[in-house]
Formats: sequence, structure tokens, C-alpha cells
Amino acid sequence: MGLSSFFKNLFGSAKETTTDLANKAENTFEQAKEEAAPLINKAEAFAEETFVKVKEAAEPILESAVEYASKAKDIVSEYVEKASDSLSDVIDSAKEKTAETETVVSQTVVDASEQTKTATDEAADNTADKE
Repeated sequence: MGLSSFFKNLFGSAKETTTDLANKAENTFEQAKEEAAPLINKAEAFAEETFVKVKEAAEPILESAVEYASKAKDIVSEYVEKASDSLSDVIDSAKEKTAETETVVSQTVVDASEQTKTATDEAADNTADKE
């Protein structure tokens, strides 16, 4: 029986020790939670204040960015119109030059054709005269 009493005492005291440790841990956790609460509140307040300050500081910058974007849009649209006009002029000029080149080529072909015909006729006449 001495052995069973030994185990009862051993496990009984272990159970009590575990319970005591759990209670102490719970108390320590509650104390830590209570002590951390003001720090958490301060951190939240600091974060909120910082957010408000950043928002206030960013407002003029955002407004300036909107103004610059609007100005850039106006300037770009002005240049787009100019570029469109210039491109139109280049296309018209290319069409004119193409038409002129076509006329010159046609005249050259006609002239060459006439010269060839004349040379052929002369050669035929010379050949006929020699016979």
C-alpha cells in the first residue's frame, strides 16, 4: 500500500502544481494585458494622428498634380492638332509629288516611244534607200 500512496501523492502534487502554474500564468497574462492597454491606445492614437497629418500634407500635392495633369492634357491636345495638320500637309504633298512624278514618267515614256518610232522609221527608210 505504500507504493499506491506514493503514486497518489506524487500525481496529486503534480496536479496541484500544474493548477497553481496555470493560475499564475493566467494572472500574469491578465496583468500584461492591463499594462499593455495604455500602450496599445497610445499606438492607435499615434497612428490616427499620423494618418490625419499625412492626409493634410498630401491634399495640396494631389491638387497640384490634378492641375498639372489638366495643363499637360491641354498642351498635348494642342500639339496633337498641330501634328495632325502637319501630317495632313505631308500626305497632300506626297500625293502631289506622286502625281507630278506620274506625269513626268508618262511624258518620258511617250517621248521615248516617239524617239524609238522615229529611229525605227529612219532605219527602215535608210534600209529601203540602200536596196
